[in-house]
Amino acid sequence: MHVKGEHEIYCCGARVRISEKGIEVLSEPMIEYCPLHEALYGTKKIDVEAVRKSVEMKVAGFGFCCGNRAFDDEPIVAYGASEMMRVWLEKGLVDCAVVVCEGAGTVITANGRLVQAIGARLTGIVRTSPIPEIIQKIRREGGTVLNEKSATIDQVGGVKKALALGFRRVAVSVAGFQSKAISDIRRFEAEMKAGVLIFFCLQHLCRRG
Repeated sequence: MHVKGEHEIYCCGARVRISEKGIEVLSEPMIEYCPLHEALYGTKKIDVEAVRKSVEMKVAGFGFCCGNRAFDDEPIVAYGASEMMRVWLEKGLVDCAVVVCEGAGTVITANGRLVQAIGARLTGIVRTSPIPEIIQKIRREGGTVLNEKSATIDQVGGVKKALALGFRRVAVSVAGFQSKAISDIRRFEAEMKAGVLIFFCLQHLCRRG
């Protein structure tokens, strides 16, 4: 499998760059142990090398940041953001979800299975590059990509687009490093008299010790 474009994510609190040139861990991880990480990747002690290997496994195992990226909607945990959003959508508690996918950026969809398939093994994405194959797959599964040319990550813009599409009850995921977006979303929510459920993800704010 071959990575397309350049992407930055947080994994175990470490910032990681993924590109055609390889995988580079840009900062030290902020946690030393995670039971889920051990279950998925067999890692007992998390360090820079463990982070790099786990990202390598994402790329090799299901095409993370690749044109043949797998979209598997099987649940990984019972309590993750994508798992919960899928339930909310399937039970009619919200009308759509605004999430982020590598290779696409901000995505709006009412398809709970697509939300789960996008988020199953995803961690905080800082920036990403467009990957046409991923964007086409999202389109086929009923998703709308906010900006197909740039794969922009803009959750405020995603909520605005969702409301423009006619959705009134919107769930949106916001990463910790994008927390400023929350006040903008709340302000826009009030102006539009809509209902927005914000799922605030603190993955990269974990601390050692």
